[in-house]
Amino acid sequence: MFTGLVEARGTLAGRVARGPGARLAIGCPFAPLVLGESISVDGVCLTVETITAKGFEADASAETLARTTLGRLPLGAAVNLERALPAGGRLGGHIVGGHIDGVGRVAHKRPLGDAVELTFATPPALERYLAEKGSIAVNGVSLTVNSVARGAFTVVLIPATQAVTGLHTLAVGAEVNLEADVLARYVARL
Repeated sequence: MFTGLVEARGTLAGRVARGPGARLAIGCPFAPLVLGESISVDGVCLTVETITAKGFEADASAETLARTTLGRLPLGAAVNLERALPAGGRLGGHIVGGHIDGVGRVAHKRPLGDAVELTFATPPALERYLAEKGSIAVNGVSLTVNSVARGAFTVVLIPATQAVTGLHTLAVGAEVNLEADVLARYVARL
């Protein structure tokens, strides 16, 4: 489990096909790393399989590659990183599982003083989980939904979020990993 509070930026350093899946190499500043630990990479929960001099390697299934941006993100691209929440740790964002629901796209971007407003087009299956002032994880970043419209939602990135994540650098049309709030899922299921 994660909080959606990005700890560091890393890079997608490599991707080698392994059957229908792939072995991903992630440049990562975390140390020490532990084999088997979970790390959120742009919101995707990956398991450390191999520790390298510059980070770690993890396996991504065909499902992960199809449902997220990790299968088509260019090598060298910057990614948001977060280690799993330790027992007794602070939950400063919201509960994030690292299980991506779908890929969205930046539909609109505009400055708001020191902040940046982003509107994301969302897959229809996620619309039912979005609520004004609810939570969503975008590329692993816990954000508050400012408004919801048919097929889209809007967030505002404050300077602190811009300083730690790369969301403010996204261009219109860029793809992002989206994870709906787990509480919204259970409410919808009821």
